[in-house]
Amino acid sequence: MLPGEERVIDKDIIYICPFNAAVKGKVFITNYRLYFKNTDSEMPVTLDVPLGVISRVEKMGGASSRGENSYGLEITCKDMRNLRFALKQEGHSRRDIFEIIFKYAFPLSHGMVSCAFTKVCVLFFCSGCQGVPNSEWRVTFINKNYELCDTYPTILVVPYKATDEDLKRVATFRSRCRIPVLSWFHKENHAVIMRCSQPLVGMSGKRNKDDERYLDLIREANGTTKLTIYDARPNVNAVANKATGGGYEGDDAYQNAELVFLDIHNIHVMRESLKKLKDIVYPNVEESHWLSSLESTHWLEHIKLVLSGAIQVADKVSSGSSVVVHCSDGWDRTAQLTSLAMLMLDSYYRTLRGFQVLLEKEWIGFGHKFASRIGHGDKNHADQDRSPIFVQFIDCVWQMTKQFPTAFEFNERLLVVILDHLYSCRFGTFLYNCESARESNTVSLWSSVNSDTSLYINPFYTPESSRVLYPVASMRHLELWVTYYIRWNPRIQHQSPVEQRYKELLVLRDQYLKKLEELQLSDSAPSSTHLTNSSTPNAATPNQRITHLQTPF
Repeated sequence: MLPGEERVIDKDIIYICPFNAAVKGKVFITNYRLYFKNTDSEMPVTLDVPLGVISRVEKMGGASSRGENSYGLEITCKDMRNLRFALKQEGHSRRDIFEIIFKYAFPLSHGMVSCAFTKVCVLFFCSGCQGVPNSEWRVTFINKNYELCDTYPTILVVPYKATDEDLKRVATFRSRCRIPVLSWFHKENHAVIMRCSQPLVGMSGKRNKDDERYLDLIREANGTTKLTIYDARPNVNAVANKATGGGYEGDDAYQNAELVFLDIHNIHVMRESLKKLKDIVYPNVEESHWLSSLESTHWLEHIKLVLSGAIQVADKVSSGSSVVVHCSDGWDRTAQLTSLAMLMLDSYYRTLRGFQVLLEKEWIGFGHKFASRIGHGDKNHADQDRSPIFVQFIDCVWQMTKQFPTAFEFNERLLVVILDHLYSCRFGTFLYNCESARESNTVSLWSSVNSDTSLYINPFYTPESSRVLYPVASMRHLELWVTYYIRWNPRIQHQSPVEQRYKELLVLRDQYLKKLEELQLSDSAPSSTHLTNSSTPNAATPNQRITHLQTPF
């Protein structure tokens, strides 16, 4: 058990396994997890489910239930699983287990703390814009007490010519006061990625001269004639937002800007899409209608649109034009687009440490609502704020690693671990809605990851500092992430763990590199034997000998 973890209850129980027959065993529930181990079969059957993964727990059957295994509990998980357990009706076993799970899986509904393991968290601070501050951009601490925007970080980078008073006036015209601030700076052409929320135009078409001038300052910083504004939403949704006081940048007000809608749907559409995907991958995969069933979920179609939008952002910045990215409030689709574009543009974020910095900055620092989107500790399974926005982003990253297998220092295991602990509540990294909501320091996921980085290293990684990645955002090239979405089905799992093969490849690579170094040293060392052999017509030259050393990389 983990430090601070305590056993609360254990009971005899039957696990109704969807892949095999019912399995008798014992369930142990701690203040952190549900653990089941079988007692009656030759093949080991275990379940290890952090209570934070549980989305809903329901009683099945009643006092009059007579069918075999018809009385018990059904648990819906956030990681694609549904678990069913049967219990005897006598002895109040079901009631005891139900109450314990409900208490510890949904602590916010009981006035409890959602994470029991508190220590000092090591955070990563990086402006994401090497070369800043400079004559075009400055660092401001106007938000040091979260007074300008309570969902932004304390340190912001803004146009050099914009005063703090300007920022305050611009904040009044942006949803949630989320003004355009710098996410990434191109060191060569000085183009930037800015992120913000929608302007508060409303039905009357309100204008704000300070906001208009502020966007002009962004454009002027690198001397481009047009600033490109990428609105992540479909056009019709942006227009509809005017009815609630929002909207978009009109041509009349922002004459030096080009507005592009990226047609990415909202959190509700994504939630329903993942629900449909779960229905077709768990517990069983229907082979005869697999392709049509997958298409009906629209999951890969949404992945395509997000990737396509990020490609447009990256391409525009790479060509020397600055961009502004927003959706409605600037903490969902905006985070997807800016962080994916930065992965494409900047090889630093494709390293193990750099990826951690990217998540800390673009997702955690800039206020993606992890607590609301995941529903940490909340019993309201049908909460309309829940949505798999971050899961979708990680899926997009996985698609990129498949298309560029040598460009990323980290492997698939890191992505799976991140998603597992997105739900587990073991670490504080993904617990809160924004930086200002962090009332206490918590254990960081990164401290665990960095304690043994060998588990997460891609042996095929080849650093290329100047390379911009443009993935193919086509349905023909996108794949369902089977090793994540269908990993609980034993009939789908790979025969050997991928991470073990990674370790073997790393050892093999080190052996080849050591052998190559030995050959190079022996070739460079002068000797009478070498001089004699060098005059022999059939003797191989050093370069020829090295060429014969073949490696799989």
